[in-house]
Amino acid sequence: MKLLVATQRTQGTVEEDYAWCVPGELLWLPIMCDDDRLYPEHGCGCSRGFGGLTSHKATTTAEIVERDFSEDDLRLAVTTSLTDQGWLGPALPASLKEEVLAEVLEDIGMVTRHFRVGAVVRRAGDQVFESPMFP
Repeated sequence: MKLLVATQRTQGTVEEDYAWCVPGELLWLPIMCDDDRLYPEHGCGCSRGFGGLTSHKATTTAEIVERDFSEDDLRLAVTTSLTDQGWLGPALPASLKEEVLAEVLEDIGMVTRHFRVGAVVRRAGDQVFESPMFP
């Protein structure tokens, strides 16, 4: 299965890069705060980041990889992470939890289907694009 993982490749080629995830960690596309959504040049930088499912930290570079992982494995990883982070708290109705999970899994799938294995990608709000490779 194609997945998004944290990478150091191309990290630092953009002045505002950050990498607080563990290299190889599974990633998702977290929601953006209003400051970054409305004023990305003055926000916190979350609109440029992918979220780590284990560390709960973020990075501006992700790599598309092929791993021996099933859809059920990914669903469990996302569910566990979002629950640990409080996104899927006990007060949230089961139908909304399923809606959130479906959206996160679809976001990951849309990115991984669009790019080849080995591509390093970056994010600018709702847009994901291949990172230029510099020597």
